[in-house]
Amino acid sequence: MIALLRRNPLPVIVLAQLFGTSLWFSVNGVWLSFSQELGLTETDLGQMTIAVQAGFIVGTLVLAVTALADRFGASHIFAIASLVGALVNAGFVLVAGATPFDLLLRFVTGLCLAGIYPLGMKLVIAWTPRYAGAALAWLVGMLTLGTALPHLMRGATLGLAWEWPLYGASTLALVGGALVYLLGDGPHLPKSGPVPLQQGLTALRMPEFRAVVGGYLGHMWELYAFWMLVPLLIGRELSRLGQADTLISWLAFAVIASGALGCVGGGWLSRHRGSAWVARRALATSGLVCLVYPFVSGFSPLLLLALLLVWGVAVVADSPQFSALAAATAPPRFVGSSLAVMNALGFGLTLPAIWLTSALWEWQGVWVVSLLLPGPILGLWVFRGVRRAPASETA
Repeated sequence: MIALLRRNPLPVIVLAQLFGTSLWFSVNGVWLSFSQELGLTETDLGQMTIAVQAGFIVGTLVLAVTALADRFGASHIFAIASLVGALVNAGFVLVAGATPFDLLLRFVTGLCLAGIYPLGMKLVIAWTPRYAGAALAWLVGMLTLGTALPHLMRGATLGLAWEWPLYGASTLALVGGALVYLLGDGPHLPKSGPVPLQQGLTALRMPEFRAVVGGYLGHMWELYAFWMLVPLLIGRELSRLGQADTLISWLAFAVIASGALGCVGGGWLSRHRGSAWVARRALATSGLVCLVYPFVSGFSPLLLLALLLVWGVAVVADSPQFSALAAATAPPRFVGSSLAVMNALGFGLTLPAIWLTSALWEWQGVWVVSLLLPGPILGLWVFRGVRRAPASETA
């Protein structure tokens, strides 16, 4: 079985990424039933989402500053993080609504995700270094599907208790961790070993790497706040159509999961046009939709739902290309730690974006999406000088 897995490393890694990242929005997926039962508000949703993001940030900072991602095998860190994350996510049902314990468990879930997502990127580069942009597109596509998966599981379990999708996500995470553990570490990066403290920050001294990070930061300001808002925006349009709330989970899955198509399509384009070309156009497209959306909010709900699908495709299509560019411009020995630094900075920006949009939704409604527009604008400006494709794509 191990030999079979190692003959097909990319499908194994992306499947494990899909299963592991289903922990990320597991609570968001059951929010409608969860909030009604416990009397929670959109602000509470924002706080729980922020708790996961904060845990992820702390975890990636630990990986970056200590260079743990380059000291130990990525497959072992991934497997351990998946196991602990699955247990903590399942344990959430015991403390749901009991602040601060519910927020604490969501924070620990974020810590575990720091051992899944960045390490998944390193595994992809270690196993399939050629055409890194296309390979990472599949990985981020699975992250996107993993984020959407709780909405699908909730749609499929309507009528059952909200705890069941959380148990399902934990089970998937266990399977994903086991797959990566059996796969092991790839052969195409330098062997891990002792490295000086702080080496994970080395890449920030390089101008091109900083420009890539700047584009990524603009992308991240928009991405997770948009994903959090998707069920609220869909609920608004369904209300205008007079449709039942039971469709929210299905449509939220469709909008978020559509980003996987953007990732994979962008990965294919990156092989012909380069990662920088794809990243720039995806960020511009999502920024344009962000600009237009509140101004057309009085139009047909069907048109707005279609626009959300376009936004869902574009908003994450640039993410794997930024990661590929970062991996290409970082010191080869510290790729894992450099990606962890970029992730930590990017996810740090998601905190104020999520907090602002969730706190102001009740007062501003659909116009809160305007708060996301500075991300694409500033990201494009900082990224404007990056022209080349990763070396792995031009080899």
